[in-house]
Amino acid sequence: MGCVSSKQFKRAAEHEDPAILAKETTFSVSEVEALYELFKKISHSIFKDGLIHKEEFQLALFRNSNKKNLFADRIFDLFDLKHNGVVDFGEFVRSLNIFHPETPLAEKISFAFRLYDLRGTGYIEREELYEMVLAILNESDLFLSDDAVEQIVDQTFKQADLNGDGKIDPDEWKAFASKNPALLKNMTLPYLKDITMAFPSFVLNSGVDEEEL
Repeated sequence: MGCVSSKQFKRAAEHEDPAILAKETTFSVSEVEALYELFKKISHSIFKDGLIHKEEFQLALFRNSNKKNLFADRIFDLFDLKHNGVVDFGEFVRSLNIFHPETPLAEKISFAFRLYDLRGTGYIEREELYEMVLAILNESDLFLSDDAVEQIVDQTFKQADLNGDGKIDPDEWKAFASKNPALLKNMTLPYLKDITMAFPSFVLNSGVDEEEL
């Protein structure tokens, strides 16, 4: 499976130069080019317009474009940096960079905070945390009683809400996440450290079949 060349990027005005993306992220130029192959597969799985729509994003994650999941919705919304309902290649690379093993911990903590801050208020409130815990459990096919989920939320707020105002601010979240690294486990994808080596198996597991292209 060959990688796309830089010349091909220049012919497609809608895609940014891999050298620029490599300069702005942890990825090398060859890794950006490998990511472009993955981007093409995902962005042509349903709509075939060179942009990733939410349904295609869900198909890649769950092999089901109709599965509704708050966790997947939030990830997509954070990838959609321009807030226009689709993810272009530049957004795809810059957002995936958060999950690179060598990305600073502070950036991962900030991304995770925005993931939980469902309403964009700058705080994580109890209801938001409750909704996200349910979504993450659902995404993992784990089901707990309402009481068990409430206990998780209670314990989190007990440890994280240091000033007791009923919400978690960015500084409190940073302190809490630093003491509980398991929270950030899903913020690192090891294969991104060498995407050119891991790329073939990664694509095979992406949920997008070759014949769909």
